[in-house]
Amino acid sequence: MEIKLNIDSEEFLYESKVLCNAFFAQSGEKMEGKMLDIQMGETMQVSCDCISREGRPESTEKKYVKMKLKCLIYQVLSEVTHTTLPWGALTGIRPTKLALGMMEEHPDITDEEIARFYRETYYVSEEKIALGTEIARRERNLLQKIDYQDGYSLYIGIPFCPTTCLYCSFTSYPIGAYKEKSGRYVQALLSEMSYVAEKFKDRKLNTVYVGGGTPTTLEPEQLDLLLGAVREKFDFSHCQEFTVEAGRPDSITEEKLAVLQKYGVTRISINPQTMNQETLDFIGRYHTVEQVKEKFALARAMGFQNINMDFIVGLPKETIKEVRHSMEEVRKLNPDSITIHSLALKRAARLNIQREQYQDFTIENSSEMMNLCRQTAEAMNMNPYYLYRQKNIAGNMENVGYAREGKEGLYNILIMEEKETIIALGAGAITKYVLPEENRIERVENVKNVDQYMDRIDEMIERKKRFLHGLIGITAK
Repeated sequence: MEIKLNIDSEEFLYESKVLCNAFFAQSGEKMEGKMLDIQMGETMQVSCDCISREGRPESTEKKYVKMKLKCLIYQVLSEVTHTTLPWGALTGIRPTKLALGMMEEHPDITDEEIARFYRETYYVSEEKIALGTEIARRERNLLQKIDYQDGYSLYIGIPFCPTTCLYCSFTSYPIGAYKEKSGRYVQALLSEMSYVAEKFKDRKLNTVYVGGGTPTTLEPEQLDLLLGAVREKFDFSHCQEFTVEAGRPDSITEEKLAVLQKYGVTRISINPQTMNQETLDFIGRYHTVEQVKEKFALARAMGFQNINMDFIVGLPKETIKEVRHSMEEVRKLNPDSITIHSLALKRAARLNIQREQYQDFTIENSSEMMNLCRQTAEAMNMNPYYLYRQKNIAGNMENVGYAREGKEGLYNILIMEEKETIIALGAGAITKYVLPEENRIERVENVKNVDQYMDRIDEMIERKKRFLHGLIGITAK
C-alpha cells in the first residue's frame, strides 16, 4: 500500500513522520526522506495554510498549527488503515505533562474535563486517558513536597557497563576496555562536580541520581571516592532522594553495596529486564536469573528498603508467556517498585544497526501484556506514578513506573515533567535549566565520548560557566 502525503512545511515534517511511522510500525514500514510517501491511489495534500489561525496568539501559533496538522493526518490514516492508536495523535514523550499543566493552572479541574480534552483534541483511547490522568494526579501530590522553584537536582552519569545490550543506545562503554581509564574518569567528574557545587551552593538540592551505564561497574574505592565527594561538596539538608542504579547484577558485590550504605544512598535499582535466561543470553546480558535473585536477596539482607527493578516488554522472541513468567518471578522477590519499559528501537542500538541479522525475530507488545504488568504491580500494592513514551516504541505503548506509597522515584517525575533544573555531570550528560517565568528550558551538553570528556573536561566546565554567566547572571570566574 502506498499513500503519498505531501507536507508543505519543513517545520512540521518531523512530527508528521513520527505519527505516520506509528501507524505503519507493525508492518515494519517507515517513512523516510523529506516527503512522506505512503501511496494509496491518489495524493493527499495537507497544507498548513488550511488550518485556521484566527484568534490564536502569535506565541502559541506554531504549537496550535502542529497540533491541528497531526490531528488531520491521524484522522486520514486511521480511516485508511482502519486502525486507531492507543495514544491517538499524541507523539510527544510526555503525555502526562498536559494533564499536570491543566491541574496546576486550574486546581478544581475534574478528571472528566481532562478526559474530554485528551479525547476530543488528540483522540486518545479511554484506557490511556485514565492511566495518564491517574498518574498526573499522583505526580501533582508528590511534587508538592519538592521546592522546584528554588531547588535543583543532580545527575551523575557513569557510562560503563559489563557488556552492551543488544537494544541499548545509551552512552555506554564496556568496562573491560576502560578499566584502566575509569579512575581518570572519576577524577574528571570530581572537577566538574566542584564547579557545580560552588555555583549552586545557595540553592536547595532536592534529589541526586547516579545513573549510566552501570555505576556499580566502578571499583569499590572509586565508588567511595565519588560518593564521598558528593556528600562532602553538596548540602544534603533538603535532599529527599539519593539514588544509585546498581543495574546489572553481575556488577554488584557486597563491598560495593556497603559503600552505597556508607554514604546514605536511599534508593537503588537492580535491573534484570527479563527473568527468562534464553532472552538474557540473546540480548547480551551475560548474567543469570539466579544472579538477579542472589543480588536482590543480598541487598535486602544488608538493609536496603527501597529497591526498584526494571523490565522491558517487547524484547526479541518474548511473547506474553515469557512476560508472565517474569512477572511471576518478580512477585516472589517483592521489590518496592518496578518500572515497565516498552522496547524502543533507537538508531544507535545494535538491534537496529544490524537489523538484517535479526529480522527473523519478532518484537511483540500489546495492551494485554501491559495490563498483565499493571496487575502484577497492583498485586504488590503498587500504583503507577510516572509515565513517558519514546519514538519507535513497541506496540505504540508507554513506559510506566509503579511503586508502593512512599517508594516512588522523585527524580523520575522531575526529569519527565521538566519542572526542575537538573544539573548533569559526565560524558553524554545534558543539563536542563528550567526557566518557568519564560516558559522555556535551556540545555547544556557534554560530549558523549568518554576519552574526549576526560581530555576536554576544562571545556565542559567552561560550557557551564558561559551558560550560567550569559543566562542567569552568575559571574563566571
